Amino acid sequence: MSVPLEMTVIEIAAPGGPEQLKPALRPVPHPGEGEVLVRVAAAGVNRPDVMQRQGRYPAPAGASDLPGLEIAGEIVALGPKVSGLNIGDKVTALLPGGGYAGYAIAAAPLCLPVPSGFSMVEAAAIPETFFTVWTNLFDRGRCKAGDTVLIHGGTSGIGTTAIQLAAAWGARVFATAGSDDKARACERLGAVRGINYRTEDFVEVMRTETGGKGVDVTLDMVAGSYVARNLEIAALDGRVVVISLLGGTRAEINMGAILTKRLTLTGSTLRARTVAQKAEVADAVRRNVWPLLAAGRVRPTIHATFPLAEASEAHRLMETSNHIGKIVLTV
Repeated sequence: MSVPLEMTVIEIAAPGGPEQLKPALRPVPHPGEGEVLVRVAAAGVNRPDVMQRQGRYPAPAGASDLPGLEIAGEIVALGPKVSGLNIGDKVTALLPGGGYAGYAIAAAPLCLPVPSGFSMVEAAAIPETFFTVWTNLFDRGRCKAGDTVLIHGGTSGIGTTAIQLAAAWGARVFATAGSDDKARACERLGAVRGINYRTEDFVEVMRTETGGKGVDVTLDMVAGSYVARNLEIAALDGRVVVISLLGGTRAEINMGAILTKRLTLTGSTLRARTVAQKAEVADAVRRNVWPLLAAGRVRPTIHATFPLAEASEAHRLMETSNHIGKIVLTV
């Protein structure tokens, strides 16, 4: 399969606004040991891409400086010691960076087959959110059937994924969002009740909805002032999992609640983990989530697509938070 010498990429010219995303030409990279080269058909846009562009979330050591944490496309070259994958395979892959490009290097263990019946745009919207939700909501949060689950940011890419997966698992799901329309969108995805955080207090709503029992698992991308409120409404043996810091890095919390209710307050990031650590997540997602995707029980929610050259417009849309679900670049 012929591969050109150069490709179009989207670089971050300097830390700043969406206008700093600039098309450029770069050499097509060569896959190293345990890696494959993928001709990118589509690349997901995620909040960490925005933070990287702003200069607040640098790429891990050794990773591409280009934004883009998830792609879908066709394998066009194999590095040494790659097994189980072949040139021509259609895959979706989690990356540490480099997705905003015509070609991208992916670690072989982090490539999963495009689910049957999925477009490349849909496939590109899977890895970052589904890997993140699995490792946090199910691994760290121990979500199980019958749990009451609260998802903050219910109409984000993470939120729309978490609502569907938790509901598919048999949990009773609630979600916060920034408008009545978004709250209703959460309900269409499987939430028992969407909560408009601008007009309702989620603590009071959840206290009423659970008859005072509280929330078993909270997935929180806000942090800041939300942490204390999450602990306040947590059930006995409740788990609060923090995955982003949109509301700030600091919180004042009541440690007494953690002791008396036997609570777990935890969190994680995905990008800086080793390939081996991410491969464990990939294996779990393939075993547990791929059958749900194949059966049509869960599906990424695509809000909008933009050509790669219009990545800056995609970032402008993400920063408005007016989207419901995922934004994807097409190559």
